[in-house]
Amino acid sequence: MGQHVLLNNVDHHDLRLIMRRGAAYGDSVNQALIFPTEFEDIQRHYPIFFRQTEGGGFKSVALLGFDRDENLFLAGEHWNAAYVPAMHQVGPFLIGQPQAAPGQDLPPDAEAMILVDTSHARISRSEGAPLFLSHGGNAPVLQQVAQTLQQVYAGSQISDQMFAAFLEAGLLAPVRINVEVSDNKAFLLEDMLTVSREALQNLDGAALKALHDKGFLALAFYVVASMGNLGHMIALKNERSAQTA
Repeated sequence: MGQHVLLNNVDHHDLRLIMRRGAAYGDSVNQALIFPTEFEDIQRHYPIFFRQTEGGGFKSVALLGFDRDENLFLAGEHWNAAYVPAMHQVGPFLIGQPQAAPGQDLPPDAEAMILVDTSHARISRSEGAPLFLSHGGNAPVLQQVAQTLQQVYAGSQISDQMFAAFLEAGLLAPVRINVEVSDNKAFLLEDMLTVSREALQNLDGAALKALHDKGFLALAFYVVASMGNLGHMIALKNERSAQTA
């Protein structure tokens, strides 16, 4: 991982963001870290699963492929889906929260900052879309990056709350899926969890209301609905296998 520094229009006035996709830019992965704030978009294209973290918590991932380092939605320099997971949109960038000086309070108007890894493969000074306008203002691509970073930050803030609500409602269940493709290969999806369709259907009115009031009921349905994308991914895998045969 590179070194992230505070982005500014003086030191970085000529930085550009390469917009194309590819393995060189970290896109050849079979899972992407995602956040609750993007579940609605994710569930239209990718299956959503949960994994346990080393600290005993949970994280959300979108399944992109079955083999190691396989992204079935990546074709050359293009990502063939209407929505790209947020972490792959913001690649070289992170959001940094302002810190108050020792013994001082943080000003109420303090804003989050954008950090950039200038060594990232998608950062260039000779090609790509400029981050800043000629007079120093934020260019459209940087405005979009800022919006996506805010989405990631908001999602990270509610992720633990969502998992706590799912656990309380008894919705989380381990998943073990055997995926068979046409060239006699099989892939076992395990060590992951999902929202149990049966448990969700059997929730009583009080539990449904509690999830709804917390804003997590729709997210549970998005996770269940996302499983329908497995069939499309198998078709993509078979198509790719046929092309390389």
